[in-house]
Amino acid sequence: MAARHAQSRARKRLSRRSKAVSGLAVSTLVGTALWAWPASGDEHSSRPDAKSGSLRTVAGPNPPAGRHAAAAGGLRAIPELSDAARKRIPAGTRQILIVTGKNPESYDSRVVLYTRQEGADIWEPGPTWAAHNAAHGWTDDHRYGDLRSPQGVYTLTDAGGRLPAPAGTKLPYDHNENFVAHGTGVEGEPLAGAFDYVIAINYNRVPGSSPLDGRRPLGDARGGGVWLHVDHDGPTQGCISLRPEVMRQLLRTLDPALHPVIVMGPAGR
Repeated sequence: MAARHAQSRARKRLSRRSKAVSGLAVSTLVGTALWAWPASGDEHSSRPDAKSGSLRTVAGPNPPAGRHAAAAGGLRAIPELSDAARKRIPAGTRQILIVTGKNPESYDSRVVLYTRQEGADIWEPGPTWAAHNAAHGWTDDHRYGDLRSPQGVYTLTDAGGRLPAPAGTKLPYDHNENFVAHGTGVEGEPLAGAFDYVIAINYNRVPGSSPLDGRRPLGDARGGGVWLHVDHDGPTQGCISLRPEVMRQLLRTLDPALHPVIVMGPAGR
């Protein structure tokens, strides 16, 4: 995997496709408009009212992940987290999914789920998983089509997918045939199955709605549709992609009662 995704080769591949990036054609999924690289955020759906009746709908903009945050010294530090990021984690959070990019320009990441018991101040790490982020790396000012993943701290409240929810799934789950990706990725890899399982990252979206919901509280220019989804062996347009067995494990593990959040960005940030 390291050889396949070495950065020198990646720059050559991305360079050969730089003209294609600026001229991405719009492809279509059933009832939903997609970019030619739909498996990567920005946008999976252009319909502002695309949502499933099986999920509750909450009006208004995203609540900041740091609202009612715990005091910086209240919990033992997680090595990957800066003090600034730790201060933005809500006090009631007991699950933190940490996505660490190799560097600001890389699309290779590693993911660890940390949990803590009620009343405890020690975060216990789970296994480390390989992942992909956006083709051009990371940004703290994400814009539609910039091919960068938005770094920051975000809540995780909603899931969905083309396949039924795995047994034991705890997040609200929209089983919907519209979770279909067409075309090929940046490296020409097929995107089939990329949306079999999806967990919405609450960047510029309305929590409590289907991941397909196209409403953007910060405006369309700030992008959206940033998800955790099934890996397709290549970089994304903004999402975080993981192997299907990892997505199934996360769906069984992430629990709304534990107020899960995702902290994502390049190493050192």
